[in-house]
Amino acid sequence: MSVDTPAVTGHCDELLAALGQFRGSAHITQRWGERLAAVLGGGGRMLAAGNGGSAAQAQHLTAELVGRYRDDRPPFSAIALHADTSSTTAIANDYGVDEVFARQVRAHGRRGDVLMLLSTSGASANLLSAADAGRAAGMRVWALTGPAPNPLSAGSDEALCVAGASTATVQELHLVAVHMVCAAFDAALEQGGR
Repeated sequence: MSVDTPAVTGHCDELLAALGQFRGSAHITQRWGERLAAVLGGGGRMLAAGNGGSAAQAQHLTAELVGRYRDDRPPFSAIALHADTSSTTAIANDYGVDEVFARQVRAHGRRGDVLMLLSTSGASANLLSAADAGRAAGMRVWALTGPAPNPLSAGSDEALCVAGASTATVQELHLVAVHMVCAAFDAALEQGGR
């Protein structure tokens, strides 16, 4: 059976076109991985958050850091803020949805730590509040978003904005970015002798 409908193969074409542009952002993922190795290798931590599919990507990133990406290595401190359902639901109930991540950033983030926020729209109010809380705490705030310009990229220390035509393509390239950061992270650790 042959599959050649625009809805199916068109998705591959869209991803391929976006990937070509995205490849030019490799220097950002390289820099993030190296910086993350310095922060986490020095005892700091990464906090990550997103909504929906972006939450899954954020949790994928923290799992790679606490577990491993490719080769065995020590675990590093990385927390997916949305994964603590008791905290997120209590905060949403008591303080409102916009505070779900910001309150956790204020609780867990320390000066010099990294906060990675993932959003296809770059406009989620709870992530914008988290970015504000991270900057106030002296954290380095990175945003992985969809097309620029967007409020989250503007409110972060550094952003990698994916120019995808659809949410699905942006999310797929966010996963590529997560793996690129992890590859750079592991390479930096290896070079540092950890």
